[in-house]
Amino acid sequence: MKNDVTIIGGGVVGTAIARELSRYNLSIALVEREADIAFGGATKANTGIIHAGYDDLPGTLKAELCVRGNILWSKIARELNVPFNRVGSLVLALKEEDVRTLLDLKDRGEKNSVPSLEIIEDQEKLLSIEPNVNEKAVAALSAPTAGITSPYEAAIALAENARQNGVQVLLETEVEEIILGREAVKGVQTDKGLIEAKCVINSAGLFSDEVSAMAGINHFSITPIRGEYFIFDKILSGFVKHVLFPVPTPISKGIVVTHTVNGNLLIGPNANSIDDKMDLATTRCGLEEVFEGAIKLVPRLSSKRSMIITNFSGLRAETSTGDFIIEAYDEPRGFVNVAGIKSPGLTSAPAIAERVTNILIDIGFKLREKTSFNPHREPIHRSIDEIYSNSADGKGRLLAKDPKYGHIVCRCEHVSEGEVVEAIKRGATTIEGIKFRTRAGMGRCQGGFCKPRLIRILERELDIKVKDVTERGGLSVILPYEAKSLIKREGGLDSSKRC
Repeated sequence: MKNDVTIIGGGVVGTAIARELSRYNLSIALVEREADIAFGGATKANTGIIHAGYDDLPGTLKAELCVRGNILWSKIARELNVPFNRVGSLVLALKEEDVRTLLDLKDRGEKNSVPSLEIIEDQEKLLSIEPNVNEKAVAALSAPTAGITSPYEAAIALAENARQNGVQVLLETEVEEIILGREAVKGVQTDKGLIEAKCVINSAGLFSDEVSAMAGINHFSITPIRGEYFIFDKILSGFVKHVLFPVPTPISKGIVVTHTVNGNLLIGPNANSIDDKMDLATTRCGLEEVFEGAIKLVPRLSSKRSMIITNFSGLRAETSTGDFIIEAYDEPRGFVNVAGIKSPGLTSAPAIAERVTNILIDIGFKLREKTSFNPHREPIHRSIDEIYSNSADGKGRLLAKDPKYGHIVCRCEHVSEGEVVEAIKRGATTIEGIKFRTRAGMGRCQGGFCKPRLIRILERELDIKVKDVTERGGLSVILPYEAKSLIKREGGLDSSKRC
């Protein structure tokens, strides 16, 4: 394969770059080693916050690109039909001495050009806009431009639109080597073969330091920072209205209480440096730290522990430089690093894509916009929205198109068989691929009801055997054996050999 540009990494940053570059007359490939977009790294598991931009030091790339990215998200979400709400954020001061920090954050935010920042020092006003916050809160920094989105849905939508505009998305394809000429990159060697390219963009997240080293660039390293989370049942939807932060520390924005765009209360993360870039374990002490941190902001959560439906962890890529690394090099020419993209990386993603586009121009690419570029992407049609709409046409439209839209396979999230089939047609080949596109399995029972049905639908639609259906690709087989084969292996139905 020969391309003008090869992008390594299918997280929200890599897909944002792919989608932005698909505006131009370029041949582009996006290479991702996992079985689907957003399956690895920070995009799969983060808080989903679109930050306002008051946290980062003025003059840093983080500060510049966070504020620009925040502005761009309204357009991105509208064009791609991605859920996005500007719910605003509050940084809560629980002690008088913390008010000084709020003032410093406000000053920093104003230097970063963050609009509409306000210090709320009226406790009555604070409790009126956020009734469940700690009554000991003496003040809060309000940032109304902050928002929330679904990071994995955003990455999938960006990839779909990039593919729609000509980008080749190569999944389960791992980069093994950067091919170098005398002064410039020539391409990448993958486990599936060679991809020639004039430009290689390294957006490999946690592994971006290792990919960079393949090109002979070793001036930074990545440390994984693990953060753990709890998700609560939707019965607590509306329990908080804003993204609630504690006063930040030098190493973290702190344990947050927020809600997802889909209505679940979410708390976390903590922040612990680890060695293993694949270690997504949750720990008893870590989760307890998360819960204790959350009830400091919202004490009434202490009685809601029974409403927790799952916990998980995510990894952030902490760079040794302390800032985003977005740069090209004289040697090897054509290699671009987009590395160390931790928070506010989700917020900054569309602005990072713009910056990378300008870098390509600087290194000699003559970019001509396509007249055929289509910025819009249709979402998967939600049966529940159509069936229960007030429109007589809406009630019957999907059912007339396909009766499968009337067959609910996920009761918790009201997902129909028609939606699952549509997700598979769009590229889902695993249980998690369906989950990320439709939310089937994300409800209170966590797939207890729908997973057997999803397995059968994957079997039918992909024309594969049940034993080949996986949770998330690779070796994550769900049903590796048939009961008959296990019985035969254990000596048949002899009652003396039964457990």
